[in-house]
Amino acid sequence: MSRLVVISNRVAVPKARGAAGAQGGLAGALNSALKKFGGIWFGWSGQESEDRTGNINLQRNDGVTTATIDLSTRDVDEYYNGYANSTLWPLFHYRLDLTEYERETGKGYERVNERFAECVEALIEQDDLVWVHDYHLIPLGERLRARGLKNRIGFFLHIPWPPTRLFVSLPFHERLVKTMLHYDVIGFQTQEWLESFLHYCAKELGAEVNEATGEVTHEGRTVLAKAYPIGIDWDHFQAQGETGEARQGAQRLLASTRHRTAMIGVDRLDYSKGLPERIDGIGRFFDQNPERVRDLVYIQIAPPSREDVESYQKIRNTLEQKTGQINGARSEVDIVPIRYVNKGYSHAELYGFFRAAKIGMVTPLRDGMNLVAKEYVAAQDPDDPGVLILSRFAGAAAQMPDAVLVNPHSPDDLSHAIKTALDMPLEERKRRYQAMIGTVRDDNVQEWTASFIGDLKG
Repeated sequence: MSRLVVISNRVAVPKARGAAGAQGGLAGALNSALKKFGGIWFGWSGQESEDRTGNINLQRNDGVTTATIDLSTRDVDEYYNGYANSTLWPLFHYRLDLTEYERETGKGYERVNERFAECVEALIEQDDLVWVHDYHLIPLGERLRARGLKNRIGFFLHIPWPPTRLFVSLPFHERLVKTMLHYDVIGFQTQEWLESFLHYCAKELGAEVNEATGEVTHEGRTVLAKAYPIGIDWDHFQAQGETGEARQGAQRLLASTRHRTAMIGVDRLDYSKGLPERIDGIGRFFDQNPERVRDLVYIQIAPPSREDVESYQKIRNTLEQKTGQINGARSEVDIVPIRYVNKGYSHAELYGFFRAAKIGMVTPLRDGMNLVAKEYVAAQDPDDPGVLILSRFAGAAAQMPDAVLVNPHSPDDLSHAIKTALDMPLEERKRRYQAMIGTVRDDNVQEWTASFIGDLKG
């Protein structure tokens, strides 16, 4: 049987057997697949070293082999903070205003992809299936082919693919997409992102595109492009709900709300998540319904991310300022309408928080999927479920049309959605929950993994 070689920017090292806090989500699914097929998970260690070394750190934990390399400070600056997160990330999330086009960071991106290829090549055996993940490593398949690899190689993009008219703003955009056509299978989160990619291939590259099958033929090679919507690790997440930590989390949140309805948002601190816009919508709700400050408390959990990128520092400042203004205007001695928490919590605690919160706010300006939306629904009590307010521009909206769908750019739309959720009768809450829970449970991350690997095997 073929082994599986997973390659991603960062590697999730599994906990030693029997250690607390087994992983869920994508890391858990990939670890499960690696245990099943055997193989290696390769990527950056997260460590910086002044000198570029050729060292590969091999470890075996709980049946999974991980292989990591350090990157130099310059590599991290140009490849990771630079091209990946200051060029591709904003562009792919439709933020041309934040996209930086720097020739040096582009060179750094290509250099690190070449380095990944150079280091991982020696670990790949003839029959291995190779699965590359995300925007950091788009050209990696082509770099591996240049080294003579004939293996089946797949690529999955976890973020949106932008419309052609935005994507062509990227210098050397044709070169980047041509590197993708060296993969055998290319996966996207939604049909929309897939169609944008196929449109680009047909219009800009002049490739032969079969829209019915997703096959793209260019310069003698044919690649399969397809939508594989990712899901949560249902069993793992439900197991979290059985823990004392989850029950404690729920009790802690309920006890602190003083009989108000808790509304929750859990997002990485990132401009794509629409956090300032969300706070504006909540501010508009309290402006239009000032008496309801005694009915509702909003809890925003926003763990910091990429703190050395300037646009992330700005969003944190903006969020703190907007939250402070609303709290200053609307607080009483015993009531604060918005709680802003700049730290992360365990999966079990989040399950408890979601269970206790009667409204979930997931309103990104643009998102590949957004698994928080699915986790919120998965954590609900079927007999008394909460209401999910979901951005139309999250990938999850295509699978969950029974959420309260909103335009996250409109404070009025957000305000109206909050009022709708707050006043929604139990029967309607149950109907919406029942319509969503099936896809959350059945289209899980294990199904996603099996579907992609099945196509990659050909």
